[in-house]
Amino acid sequence: MTRTIHYVGMDHDMYLRARRVFGGPAYYHRHMDARVYSEVGDSDVVIIGDARFHRYVWDASAVPAQYTD
Repeated sequence: MTRTIHYVGMDHDMYLRARRVFGGPAYYHRHMDARVYSEVGDSDVVIIGDARFHRYVWDASAVPAQYTD
């Protein structure tokens, strides 16, 4: 099983510095959102640069379809 390093909430320069330290294979997420939670595997590592980059994503699947169509 391959371990992936997920870099979250970083600008380009911070990402490059963190990548030199933690390596890869890597996946970059601009924001900490629902996509991050769904893409991180059990053996993966998440490096968070700035917690203020957290974004709430509304999950329409939790609401009956009659209200989202």
